[in-house]
Amino acid sequence: MIAQVVKMAIALALLPALWGSSSAVPFSAPDAAVSAAGEARAHWLARDLIAWNAPGGEAIVLLTDRPGVDGGAAASHPLQRIGTVDDRSVPGVPHLRGMPLYRIAGASRAEARAWLKGRVRVASVTRDGGIVAETGVQIGGVLDDLYANDARLGVHFDRGTPTIALWAPTARKVRLLLFDGPSGAPVATSDMVEDPATGVWRITGAADWNRRYYLFEVDVFVPTLGRVVTNRVTDPYSLNLSTDSERSQIVNLDDPDLQPTGWRRFARALPEAPEDIVISELHVRDFSIGDATVPVSHRGTYLAFADVTSAGMRHLKRMAKAGLSHIHLLPTYDCATVPEDRRRQKSPPVLSAFGPASERQQAAIAKIRDSDGYNWCYDPFHYIAPEGSYATSADGTARIVEFRRMVLALGQSDLAVVLDVVFNHTSAAGQARTSVLDRIVPGYYQRLDEKGAVATSTCCANTASERAMMQKLMIDAMLIWARDYKVGGFRFDLMGHHSRATILAIRDRLRTLTLARDGVDGAHLYLYGEGWNFGEIANDARFVQATQRHMGEGTGVGTFNDYFRDAIRGGGYSDSGLGIVRSQGFANGLFTAPNAENKGSGVERAALLELSDRIRIGLAGSVGDFSLTMRDGSVRRAGAVAPGGGNPLGYVSDPQETINYAEAHDNETLFDINAYKLPRTTSREDRMRAQNLAASLILLAQGVPFLHAGQELLRSKSLDRNSHDSGDWFNLLDYSMRSNGWGRGLPLQGDNAANWPVQRLLLADRRIAVGPAEIAGAEAHVREMLAIRRSSPLFRLRTAAEITKRLHFHNVGPTQEPGLIVMSLDGDDGAELVVMFNATRKPIRFAFPARGDFRLHPVQQASADRRVRTASYRDGAFHAPALTTAVFVAQPR
Repeated sequence: MIAQVVKMAIALALLPALWGSSSAVPFSAPDAAVSAAGEARAHWLARDLIAWNAPGGEAIVLLTDRPGVDGGAAASHPLQRIGTVDDRSVPGVPHLRGMPLYRIAGASRAEARAWLKGRVRVASVTRDGGIVAETGVQIGGVLDDLYANDARLGVHFDRGTPTIALWAPTARKVRLLLFDGPSGAPVATSDMVEDPATGVWRITGAADWNRRYYLFEVDVFVPTLGRVVTNRVTDPYSLNLSTDSERSQIVNLDDPDLQPTGWRRFARALPEAPEDIVISELHVRDFSIGDATVPVSHRGTYLAFADVTSAGMRHLKRMAKAGLSHIHLLPTYDCATVPEDRRRQKSPPVLSAFGPASERQQAAIAKIRDSDGYNWCYDPFHYIAPEGSYATSADGTARIVEFRRMVLALGQSDLAVVLDVVFNHTSAAGQARTSVLDRIVPGYYQRLDEKGAVATSTCCANTASERAMMQKLMIDAMLIWARDYKVGGFRFDLMGHHSRATILAIRDRLRTLTLARDGVDGAHLYLYGEGWNFGEIANDARFVQATQRHMGEGTGVGTFNDYFRDAIRGGGYSDSGLGIVRSQGFANGLFTAPNAENKGSGVERAALLELSDRIRIGLAGSVGDFSLTMRDGSVRRAGAVAPGGGNPLGYVSDPQETINYAEAHDNETLFDINAYKLPRTTSREDRMRAQNLAASLILLAQGVPFLHAGQELLRSKSLDRNSHDSGDWFNLLDYSMRSNGWGRGLPLQGDNAANWPVQRLLLADRRIAVGPAEIAGAEAHVREMLAIRRSSPLFRLRTAAEITKRLHFHNVGPTQEPGLIVMSLDGDDGAELVVMFNATRKPIRFAFPARGDFRLHPVQQASADRRVRTASYRDGAFHAPALTTAVFVAQPR
């Protein structure tokens, strides 16, 4: 009887939906066969447009809360079918093309704004009121249509008085809770006032609010819960926070006491051209946590960089003097996984007594990994505030001052700072404690799949940077980091999960900063990132992505060149077990020094020649217009070389768009990958030389070279392929050059268990370990290559046209000497350089028509490496010793 009454009420209420007005209808819980609870398969794209693949029914209606009524009774609004989604009707949503499109009859902006503050669903109904299907609505598009704006958000000061602003258009009420300190009850609770046109809530305080703490209390309907909740939440625009991000702090970054001595005058000039840049990637804690020359209270913190006489800073200064220009810091924004009170961070017991292949070390680390002081911090909590665990005190303003002291100290050492920004995901979504954005505007900031669930292809809760206000947050955050912290560049984590348009909008806004006005030269800030193509947005499913392919089309934004990397190292990032061993590369013995899994066969020779072609393209900056003679004798443009029908190896139009690297924080270090691939009998010296060869390829290639911290020190992580949470033990970075980190036990089981059988054998093999002599030799070699790169603009050509004109390869085609790459570079002034990369285990003589006489480069004439000093040009031929890179300079005629 009750069901019949409900059905009759729905039928009466839905008559207007069939004939053209609106009325009240009770919400009924959706039948599981009709719509799964919590799903949102419909898309509210603009004020009056909804897209939905509605199954069956005679009418489609929008169901909204009646004003002042939650749950229970609702209003029904008819939807009129007007066609399907296409680029003309609704641009910017290619993943919805072909989906039926409906217009909400007579919906005004005011009505739509009111509906968005409550429950919104769509239903397909029969004439007699039966619900055929019902689903929730994804609201990102309509919020952009109604509320996108460029209002100033967060805290800002006007003549000493702070105003605090929050974008929360779906909130019903927002209150500001003010606190005197990082703990204790609020001293005041104040209603904020909404601007209905923008969805921005504001409150203006008093001068004495400066340095106080605050939270927002947001009353908002949460669709996944089906009810209004009151969330106490920090400010997504927080400039500073209390320990463990419990509260936001009101600060004025222009206050004199937040500016270390010399900060106002500090204006870091950046290299004129991106091709002059050389980057080293470094984790703040790794830099100093084990450095006995740093005061104990500074170890693992920003302040360690201000200890200019420490072993680490002396090392960076040597590198900078040779040619290093930028320090890329792994994420330094506020992250969610590291306890910020250093006194509460746990440490493992003494681990040095255990053997090089023992499981004991990783077991001890695993027990404390969630409560120690270590993480790479790719789990963003607040995008604009510095991370507190890297400060000497997480409460108060120490993190601001100490971060600035770090930037200043590195700048005074001729090193610019690059920040690693992770806008592609948040550490959590929904109602989780570390979810901020989604507790303020539920369903907006996170990218949703076809069912309305948060996409997680990045590993975590993906963000929707295609949304206007998420893009605004990114731009605002980076302007603050560039202007108020004077950083020299940004690296985008998983940049391919953002749109090309978003990255270019950021680039263009940053270019408005000037050295005179802002202390940083926005025109020369360098941007680069991971242009990988995967996930729900792969192949431009939702927008034109910021992938390798698209960013190499004249944007000036760099992408990591994995084609070059894999040719040098061999294999790919996902190899495991014996698959890693078998996949030797150019620098670690493919065909020229086969390991036990390979035979030096004709197949391996052919594979080496194919990798050699890939390396030549990498040395030529991967520019698509460069032509070269391939292994089969054909001449092809690099942009037309696409192995397996995939992306072209020559994928950039300007050399600044390729980041050349052989090692980064992800995956095994180069030393560790070589431990898998080099023959087990390889001598210590030749292990160093194999790594040196890889470094030479990276540092003498056209484009932007990128080194991982410690790569120049033969750094090992004991074969760990993902040391993001492996503690200080496995992430050792030893600037004393006594140890490279090899043989510290089996790496953590979680990410490495499949490789343990092979790893046990390798870690127990004493022949693989290197000592101080080899570490020092590798470090000297990298500095020499940096100096050689700096010595001639021919290694730093700025355009594709210059590269195609001046760079040439010899020893090419089917009859080439395997394992030898010969490159020449010609200058207008008669300058000529010849570089021999000899990956073989034998000295090689190579002759080709060259202009005049040649001498070994002056840097190599005084090299720390006695072997390379024997390289020579005589009898019309170039001579390079085994496993060396020799650079020759034409002599004046």
